Amino acid sequence: MVAKISTGQSLYGALAYNQDKVDEGHAQILATNLVLQPEDGLFSINDCMDDFQRWMPSHFRTEKPVIHISLNPHPDDVLTDEQLTAIGEEYMQKLGYGGQPYMIFKHEDIERRHIHIVSLRVDSNGKKINDSNEYRRSKAITEELEQKYGLHPAEGQKKGEDWQLTPVDSNKGNLKKQIGNVVKPLLKMYRFQSMGEFRALLSLYNIGMEEVKGEVNGRSYHGILYSALDKDGEKTCTPIKSSVLGKMTGVVSLEKQMKQSGTAIKEKKLKERTRHIVSVAMQRTRTESDFRKELSAQGIDLVLRRNEENRIYGVTFIDHQNRVVLNGSRLGKDFSANVFNEYFRNAGENLSQPQQHFTGDHRERQSSADSKSATRDISSGSLLSLFSPDPALPERELPLPRKRRKKRRRYGRQD
Repeated sequence: MVAKISTGQSLYGALAYNQDKVDEGHAQILATNLVLQPEDGLFSINDCMDDFQRWMPSHFRTEKPVIHISLNPHPDDVLTDEQLTAIGEEYMQKLGYGGQPYMIFKHEDIERRHIHIVSLRVDSNGKKINDSNEYRRSKAITEELEQKYGLHPAEGQKKGEDWQLTPVDSNKGNLKKQIGNVVKPLLKMYRFQSMGEFRALLSLYNIGMEEVKGEVNGRSYHGILYSALDKDGEKTCTPIKSSVLGKMTGVVSLEKQMKQSGTAIKEKKLKERTRHIVSVAMQRTRTESDFRKELSAQGIDLVLRRNEENRIYGVTFIDHQNRVVLNGSRLGKDFSANVFNEYFRNAGENLSQPQQHFTGDHRERQSSADSKSATRDISSGSLLSLFSPDPALPERELPLPRKRRKKRRRYGRQD
């Protein structure tokens, strides 16, 4: 069983993520602690927020008072609701959160049942719950629960198996929820150092992203827009402001994450695995399709950017094991776009009419064209307070940037 622990500032965001799954019929509430259960069994986020808020003191010093945990059994483990509830409650008790208010959600939006738990890291006196060696203690607890319930051990499970995200499908509607349910987990999971690398990651899930910046009436602005894409990488909806999805999807948070990612990638030497696998694949293969298959077998996706002449001008590798996104140039001069342009051209593979080729959990999809700066005013989004719902948008917002006509560029993985 794999446990993933996330901490944050927005209780509303954590509850809304799970409640959205409930509303869509992909999740249900299994149990609560110190959170009142309505007689009709229909929970509302506002009521739950009130219960959590009554527990919290008016002042506390913890920067991130919210904890969001996912417990993911092995796919071969078939557990009843009662067993999942017992596992969730025992885990929280052993981790030190047994006396805290929390809610346990069962998710069934992927093939394997798993649970999410939302709780508080601050007690009723404003003191932070002890998180010393929390990840190590969590691992020991999951191993103990595996033995008690006869579960498969966590070893052998793919890293990231707890987040098998569903690509956005324009035909299913409610695109704001679909996009938010992909963008937010990806931001928690992956490390990237540029907007282009993040855009390449999003393209795997039929999501486009563009930066908008400029100045209107003496005021400068800098924001992010997200869009649903079709199989040809074309937008299928009006772009959605990051402020609608939440603080963590905006420019300020992205820039902070990119800086932190750069430090982590360097200190943990996260490029080494990707560089070695790519180098070996280049030696073993001669065509783009074979190269992609070689990388896919090692848990790496390739995203290429091509111009109208089919020339490669951008290369990005997405390592799902290390959860890191790397432009080819970051791996060294031997992995630049020019090198791969010559590499595939010399192979003689006909790529004039590229088609998508995906393996594993990914579906057919293609990334959008590179976004360019727009010149309309976009609000970068207000901050989510700890106990407040998403802020209402102004009654009258400035229009979205006018869509520019631009050259057609092919993205994504092509065979």
